[in-house]
Amino acid sequence: MVSGQGKAYRFDPGTLCLELTTTGGPGAFARWEVLHEPSDLVTWAGRSRLPDGLDLTVSAGELERARTLRDAVFLLAADRAHGRPLQAAHLDAVNAAAAESPLVSRIEPDGTRAWAPGATGTHLLATVARDAIDLFTGPYADRVRECGAHNCHLLFVDTSRPGRRRWCAMEHCGNREKARVHRARHTPTKP
Repeated sequence: MVSGQGKAYRFDPGTLCLELTTTGGPGAFARWEVLHEPSDLVTWAGRSRLPDGLDLTVSAGELERARTLRDAVFLLAADRAHGRPLQAAHLDAVNAAAAESPLVSRIEPDGTRAWAPGATGTHLLATVARDAIDLFTGPYADRVRECGAHNCHLLFVDTSRPGRRRWCAMEHCGNREKARVHRARHTPTKP
């Protein structure tokens, strides 16, 4: 990720589906949109946690469905993070994408993993949607968090042992928030 000031930092949301939420989002988060062309979704897939070697073809319609799925996952994760009930329309979007055939992996003669040829955006979205279902129904469903910084809304899965992770990235938001609190404590008040 790259901060608003242009500084690169590492952010691991913990799951494939939450990686997709960093590409934009609904409402005010649309200003961060990076999925403008089908090739943008292909680029995202190449940078995601999916193993290398995916030869992916994405249509304009699949790109639009990717944004719909992304927005649904974003809103579901935000609802989970804040203890709100999950909305039926968002669940329907995830379930519809998950009903399609996912990406297919295979083993090569040399024992390495590869992707079956003919991967499409629909296959990719089904894989992402199934990952979302696993997240929202699995053991980490109650550990979906939103960054604790006052101006960061990145969503992540808290896989720390104690379950108390607060920041998207300690070297970015964590340090910035701790410095802000420190300054506030040590700034003299004016009479």
